[in-house]
Amino acid sequence: MKIMFNKPLPSPPAPTHRTARVRFTRLSAGYPGRPVLHQLTAEIPASATTALVGPNGSGKSTLLGVLAGVIRPTAGDLHHDGGRPPAFVPQRGAVADTLPLTVRQTVEMGRWGERGPWRRPTRRDRATVDSALDRLHIADLARRQLGELSGGQRQRALIAQGLAQESDLLLLDEPTTGLDPEARERISTLLTELVADGVTVVQATHDLEAARSADACLLLRDGSLAGQGHPDGVLTTAALAEAWQPA
Repeated sequence: MKIMFNKPLPSPPAPTHRTARVRFTRLSAGYPGRPVLHQLTAEIPASATTALVGPNGSGKSTLLGVLAGVIRPTAGDLHHDGGRPPAFVPQRGAVADTLPLTVRQTVEMGRWGERGPWRRPTRRDRATVDSALDRLHIADLARRQLGELSGGQRQRALIAQGLAQESDLLLLDEPTTGLDPEARERISTLLTELVADGVTVVQATHDLEAARSADACLLLRDGSLAGQGHPDGVLTTAALAEAWQPA
């Protein structure tokens, strides 16, 4: 098992004809005594949105964890063609409501990779946090406690934390689940803007509308790759029915 950065594989380009930001070959991963991903081979196109689609337990969150570097592969090759670590935005439920954090403090945590958790924020840190708050239209919420926010506001705070990391690879786990249509549309618009700025976005989602608007799609079933490519060719009625069919 190898993990390498800035060393492209000698393979043909993806069908989208985009440069790959991430490549993985025969990738397997899981947890002690519980394998989850089995021999996945795919590419994540750069400066594009890739949707990870599949039923609960199919391996979407595990694959995001592998791409983020928080879960180590058990086999296969993973190649990142980028100079900065990924920014990972977990599900809202993974961050406790009871944490005594303001919105600004939550976003400032995105700078810990640059300066560590104990050093005082620099002028550049503060400017980066201000920019992320403005981009998510939550600067007016900066002093509010995270647990006081609506679902959409809280999700925007977590995405702002990801933006504060200044990575060109943003990984999101179910970013619009449980949100109202206005909040979903606001986040969708933001992700489109980020891709236009050169950010690669990978989101695990159950929202088929969001998945169909992505540039690329990976369809997972039982930890294996059931399809990859443009959503129009992957998210067919037959493929979705098969993916959600009980094993």
